[in-house]
Amino acid sequence: MADRVAMWMPVNEPVVSTLFGHAIGIHAPGESRGFEALAAGHHLLLGHGLATRALRAAGARAVGTANNHTPVHAVGDADEDVAAAALYDTIHNRAFAEPILLGEYPNGMGDGMPGPVAEDLAVISEPLDAYGVNYYNPTLVGAPGLPATVAARAAAPRLEAQLSVPEGIPFDVVPMAADEYTAFGWPVAPEGLTEVLVQLRDRYGDRLPPVHVTESGCSTDDVVEDGTVHDEARIRYLDRHLEAVAAAIDAGVDVRGYFVWSLLDNFEWAEGYTQRFGLVHVGADQERVPKDSYAWLRDRTRTLRSSG
Repeated sequence: MADRVAMWMPVNEPVVSTLFGHAIGIHAPGESRGFEALAAGHHLLLGHGLATRALRAAGARAVGTANNHTPVHAVGDADEDVAAAALYDTIHNRAFAEPILLGEYPNGMGDGMPGPVAEDLAVISEPLDAYGVNYYNPTLVGAPGLPATVAARAAAPRLEAQLSVPEGIPFDVVPMAADEYTAFGWPVAPEGLTEVLVQLRDRYGDRLPPVHVTESGCSTDDVVEDGTVHDEARIRYLDRHLEAVAAAIDAGVDVRGYFVWSLLDNFEWAEGYTQRFGLVHVGADQERVPKDSYAWLRDRTRTLRSSG
């Protein structure tokens, strides 16, 4: 198997499993442990490091990781809002990137982790051949109850159910206004992909391996008609995000690949098949129907290859 798989990524999106599964309980296992959930994240990262060592010992050609990253913006200029955004950025982005890339936790977070943390970090920070970035949207963060946070929630209430956090957490993830939203209610913001790629390069310099955008895509309200799905919104989304990757490359980021999430409609965490991300529609009878975006991406890829 090692000679047939081009690249291994042992753990996908540890931040999502940690925050949504163990901290706020939206996903399995449905725990609401707040900051104590970071211990689960530490063990996910340790599992990544142990798997990386095992794969290399087995002769794997290349090993990477895939983290879900988001650019974090403060909802207002108040010191409390800025501090809340910085804390969220640390928990969502830095706490999962820096153990892998730097062999350390940011801001002393390792002091509260279980086990022999220094020894674990030596395993977690095994050198990688690639760094995967899963990107969907930016995140707007403010201090709970402050005017800018309250105003943002009032301006875009449709997102509140998706982004609410438990009481007692010192930040509030609030709705972000956008010209367009996915069926999930997420803002379409391709410029955020450029931002996060450049941010990773600026933060980690030569410690950052070549980057692959390992997930990028959107859910849309798909309807099969005329033997296909006319998903113009997905085509528009992918076109804009490919341009965002090109902008990051122009800014000097070493991006080697872009992977669309996903080829097929997938069972999407707690939402099942109610949120459809695929280039190919999967029906209740398991029938596969290629969408318009499937043909568009095929033709776009051929154009990119022919242009070099």
